[in-house]
Amino acid sequence: MAEQGDISGRKRGYAGTWPPRAAAPIGGLLPSRPAFWPPLIEILRVWARAEAGAGRLLPWVPVAFGTGIAFYFAADHEPVLSVAAVVAIALCAVAVLLRRQKFFPIAVMIAAVAAGFAIATWKTARVAHGVLARPMFSVSLTGFVETRDIRERTDRFVLRVVTMESARGTTRLERVRLSVKKGTAPAVGSFVELKARLLPPLTPVRPGSYDFSRDMFFAGIGASGFVMGAIKTAEAPATGGGLRLRYSALMQGLRDTIDARIGTTLEGDKRAIATALLTGRRDAISPPVNDAMFISGLGHVLSISGYHMAVVAGVVFFAVRSLLALFPALTVGYAIKKWSAVAALAAAAFYLLLSGAEVATQRSFFMTAVVLIAVMVDRRAITFRTLAVAALIVLTVAPEALVHPSFQMSFAATLGLVALVQIGMPRLFAAPDNTATARAALWGGRELTMLLLASLVAGLATMPYAAFHFHRVTPYGVLANLAAMPVVSAVVMPAGLLGLVAMPFGFDRLFWAIMGVGIDWMIAVTQWVAALPGAVGRVPAFGIGPLIAASLGLILLGLLRTPLRWSGAALVLMGALWAASVPQPDILISADGRHVGVRGQDGRLHLMHAVKGSRDAFLLKEWLAADADARTAADATLTAGVSCDDLGCVMQSAAGGLVAQAHKPEALSDDCERAALIVTLRQAPASCAASVIDADRLRRQGAMALRRGREGFVVEAAKPRGIDRPWSPAIADESEADATVLAPRVVPRAVDATPAEADLQAEE
Repeated sequence: MAEQGDISGRKRGYAGTWPPRAAAPIGGLLPSRPAFWPPLIEILRVWARAEAGAGRLLPWVPVAFGTGIAFYFAADHEPVLSVAAVVAIALCAVAVLLRRQKFFPIAVMIAAVAAGFAIATWKTARVAHGVLARPMFSVSLTGFVETRDIRERTDRFVLRVVTMESARGTTRLERVRLSVKKGTAPAVGSFVELKARLLPPLTPVRPGSYDFSRDMFFAGIGASGFVMGAIKTAEAPATGGGLRLRYSALMQGLRDTIDARIGTTLEGDKRAIATALLTGRRDAISPPVNDAMFISGLGHVLSISGYHMAVVAGVVFFAVRSLLALFPALTVGYAIKKWSAVAALAAAAFYLLLSGAEVATQRSFFMTAVVLIAVMVDRRAITFRTLAVAALIVLTVAPEALVHPSFQMSFAATLGLVALVQIGMPRLFAAPDNTATARAALWGGRELTMLLLASLVAGLATMPYAAFHFHRVTPYGVLANLAAMPVVSAVVMPAGLLGLVAMPFGFDRLFWAIMGVGIDWMIAVTQWVAALPGAVGRVPAFGIGPLIAASLGLILLGLLRTPLRWSGAALVLMGALWAASVPQPDILISADGRHVGVRGQDGRLHLMHAVKGSRDAFLLKEWLAADADARTAADATLTAGVSCDDLGCVMQSAAGGLVAQAHKPEALSDDCERAALIVTLRQAPASCAASVIDADRLRRQGAMALRRGREGFVVEAAKPRGIDRPWSPAIADESEADATVLAPRVVPRAVDATPAEADLQAEE
């Protein structure tokens, strides 16, 4: 440091050890460009090298694999399987050849994308089957009953079709899903004869909403409908139903037995929830309780996923290990920890089969299996590698799971929890030098803190997907989980497992009663939380873009280790702002044209429908949810401002102009002159000046959302022109008129051709 002194010929001050002062850089306090950017670039390089370190590549492989699957589902038409397979194999071979080169990580990611695309293409080709395009009435069917669902109002079963006879149509279907009056569903494995009305798989109820037809396609179901008349049991063909059918009948019988045993002690929603937790059948839960579960943030309890699998495997693991530890000879001479892991894996596999092996259950089983196998081979269990392997297995077996909310929410929550473990959750333990009382208090505080953090992280990680698919978030989800999950973990699930063990011996009723006490508490918590002010966090519908941005942000937050992870937070914030800025449509039209929603001057949707009193409750529920509207389908204000008569309905839209729904041809003449848009199942006259959505266009493109633009109505269709996929085949007569902008028709007017007398020539 410089010292003060007195130098001859100079003023008293500091010695000249400091460098001469330079002029301040332009820009004030900011450093000059050359001095600022090189250190920043070097820091980014250091962070990037740290992220590319050993063992960091595997967690990114399922991300690239899933990206390839996403590209497949975004294609306009079905890719060529042979081309996709050859490209994937070639790129994988290139990645192997470059394994010692610095470009190896990039080659692996590209190969994983191609492999995901090829796997999804192969899965679609493997499950390809007929899909019903038009409704069919009074179809005679025979076949085997494969599955049966017991629901609150009606039952439902899947029929593997053997013969199919109809006066109209020659579509050959392999499986159909039929609804019947409650209590009349035939037994799984039986061969039946019946008549049914068949409908095409349910298409999206609005553009961008969930595509149920895609789920049905990958489940091998080509149509849905309902039974007409009695169901007759007949003698099965000589070929029989096969091994798969016998397995289905065995598991269904076991589920029915468990449900019947639970029904001896519990009833109503308690019975339905207990059955859902043990067998995966949750359709019998009443709508009020089901809605309260999801509003409160406890809906994940009803879907058998990682939590349930972890409880089952954990209870069996510690029970077996505790029993074996009672024998000192086994403790000293054998690896009882590994034996316990084997028993837990067997219990988890049985639970997977019993619960129906849904996507979330498969993911949780594979995750649990990898953890238990890691215990068997003395490796660290809960890591990103474990999650990566589980994700690769699930996406390889069922690539269609990627676009399912269950997969998205399940893996997002697990990613958040694994990241939480990696950054320090294991440090929340009592110090060994504390007193017994202090350790007990600290242990309780640690468990509470762990539950709080886990609920918070899982809730935040799944929030973008809940908002996208269900148009709601759970503001009090952490509170509900803190109040209910300890009881579910310590009382409900263990009692259910003990009830299953005690069933063969006839001592299960006590455990069902204990289970019912815990379920009572859980229902009370859900209803209390659902009744709190602001408990229903409604979110308007938004497109896939914000969801992709939020997903990428969550992946960066979870997988990156350096401060680069905070770029993920920026992406999540960008996705949230993007979602909030998406405008809502001015007009919604159902796929059958019978329901039209028009945004009125009050900013809310108002309903016009073809048949008075015949509202589609499911469709309206989805429309209102997507609009963040708290009204129900029966709300009288839905028709406020709508004028209707026998000929049709008309309403003034907030976007400007009248919107008309013409029920009969006589209404078109008046509507064509006054309305800006007409929705009709009739044929509009060529002289109609209004924009028209008719039955042919609805048949080709499905449900529509319209926004008023400068040149007319901007149309967003559930099935845009040019899309042709196996679960949503293109209509052969696709029209050039199916444009994205619906402008008013230009109608040629008759012009008087008589020339003026002054213009006539002499010879004329």
